[in-house]
Amino acid sequence: MKKTMLRLLPLAVFAAVFMAGCKKNVGTPEDNPVIEEPTEEELEQEEKTDNLFGFTCPDLTDPFYDTLKEAIRTDLEEQGGRILVKDAARDADSQEEQIREMIEEGIDGVFLCPVDPEKITPSLEMLREAEIPVINLETEVENTDLIDAFIGSDNYNAGRVCGEDLLEQRPDGGRIVIVERSDSTPLNERITGFEEAITNKGFEVVKRITADEQCENVKAKMQILLSEGEEFDAVMCGSDRMAVKVLEALNGASCNPLVYSVDGSPEIKQALADPFSPMEGVGARSPINMGKTAVKAALALLDGGVYEKESYIETFFINKDNVEMYGTDGWQ
Repeated sequence: MKKTMLRLLPLAVFAAVFMAGCKKNVGTPEDNPVIEEPTEEELEQEEKTDNLFGFTCPDLTDPFYDTLKEAIRTDLEEQGGRILVKDAARDADSQEEQIREMIEEGIDGVFLCPVDPEKITPSLEMLREAEIPVINLETEVENTDLIDAFIGSDNYNAGRVCGEDLLEQRPDGGRIVIVERSDSTPLNERITGFEEAITNKGFEVVKRITADEQCENVKAKMQILLSEGEEFDAVMCGSDRMAVKVLEALNGASCNPLVYSVDGSPEIKQALADPFSPMEGVGARSPINMGKTAVKAALALLDGGVYEKESYIETFFINKDNVEMYGTDGWQ
């Protein structure tokens, strides 16, 4: 009997060990870790990129470019990407050097607003040689064969809607002052749209003011015009920066012309919200929508997806009647 018991004892021990090994979740969590399936959100996060993009523009003190940069940054970060920002300070040579630096930093793509559409060509050639895709924004480069996508504002329409409103406000025509810059393609498109809208409608351009790059000379030129007793019914400005200087010059003046511009900055929308301001309307651009569109194109380029080779962001008219709908504390 004792021999039988001794033979059975090892079998009992083996059975106990085997059964213990088959049990689930016995002991501490460390002893029995539970493997959880990844959530849908975690899977989406894993799919997001960690690409580094460059952003270079003529002047980050310009609120449009600053807002565009932030719109791109926000969308990129939501996709797990990063952005390396360079401000060329309106110097084409500096922009070329900064692009060289970004290539050395190992960027995967670049958002480019050129200081000079022609002088940027050597930089585009460097980017092409480095196989870095280029998303050209707002001002189109001269050699479009060296870019992968262009995204701009519908600048012609932005000027045209201002002209159409002027026709409604002054159906009998009138005298106009135009503030412009002949060396800027987007600004030229705006003024062209405005002038074509009022052609043969009884309007006369009595003065053209050429603004410098920072528009600092516009106020003084307007003040000279006012001191000479020149009479005019409206002022069309190629940009909000110009319009700000015009409004400063008109402050306290005896005349009260209608003032139009293109951009849609918070400062000009605040002027529109002021019932006593001569600011009449603005052809509004949207750096926020441009930034979102640019990021979609950039990621599609890297992933081999579908994107538009050339696209134009909608522009529209904001005046005293609808300015509150768009808000006065930010861009649209």
